[in-house]
Amino acid sequence: MHDDITDIPGIRVGHDTNLTAATGCTVILCNPPAIGGVDVRGGAPATRETDLLRPMHMVEEVNAIVLTGGSAFGLEAAHGVMSYLEELGIGYETGVARVPIVPAAAIFDLGLGSAKIRPDFSAGYRACEHATDGPVEQGNVGGGTGATVGKMFGPAFMMKGGLGSASMQLPDGTRVGALVIVNALGDIIDPQTQQVIAGARNPSGEGFLSANPVSNTTIAVVATSASLSKDEANKMAQMAHDGMAQTIRPAHTMFDGDTVFALATGPRLKERADAAIQISTLGAAAATTLARAIIKAVNAAQDLYGIPAIARQAS
Repeated sequence: MHDDITDIPGIRVGHDTNLTAATGCTVILCNPPAIGGVDVRGGAPATRETDLLRPMHMVEEVNAIVLTGGSAFGLEAAHGVMSYLEELGIGYETGVARVPIVPAAAIFDLGLGSAKIRPDFSAGYRACEHATDGPVEQGNVGGGTGATVGKMFGPAFMMKGGLGSASMQLPDGTRVGALVIVNALGDIIDPQTQQVIAGARNPSGEGFLSANPVSNTTIAVVATSASLSKDEANKMAQMAHDGMAQTIRPAHTMFDGDTVFALATGPRLKERADAAIQISTLGAAAATTLARAIIKAVNAAQDLYGIPAIARQAS
């Protein structure tokens, strides 16, 4: 196992990275398509196709998820992903065309690098071309390229965020993975020590300022090899938000774009007697895995445009 989301069978990840503009996008491709769910907790999300994933809506399967920089402008990258999949004949069959189902969410990274260059159609298409089921590159890559944390006191004190991914295997062999872009205005807390490991740096050069009481934005995908219904996938996404609460202080404010997508790649099964127990176990595992992915994201980040990463702070 790679200890990332590509440990889930059928999942491939591709990045398009623009270090000069400090932005990019990441695509999570599902082949075969996965049952999808979503839970949006932030009060200021930049998303597309999230309503489609909720219960009581017709389409159940997802072909890809896009996590992108560029704020709402960056959602254009999802169109490039749709074009790539359409060329392969992948998508929901309408009778006259196959329509790829590609939900997406974006972070605000326009303040680092260039605010005029955002992930677009071509970036989304390139990310698909780069997709692989091998180890996921992490840190300043894809949608995490321009991510930062600890911004309440201004850019002079913030640190570099980034993209992280993690996975775990349950005793019965079921796998759970997570991929996250950490772009928090607040601080990142190690759930093991309850200490701030990245955030607003103290002007003295030692330690951190007080935890941010205002806002943050983190977008993620959690995936499992288990077989879930659409309702159950939504529940897993809901429970996975606990991973944000463990590591980001605070979360889910009116200024947040916090969004978690869920994917289940297992074969479709009939209703199960132990479904409630299974989804509760998977939801808890997803939260733990997402929390670890968040920590991996800031640990893997590198300095960019003078914004120091955790490695420099530690030194």
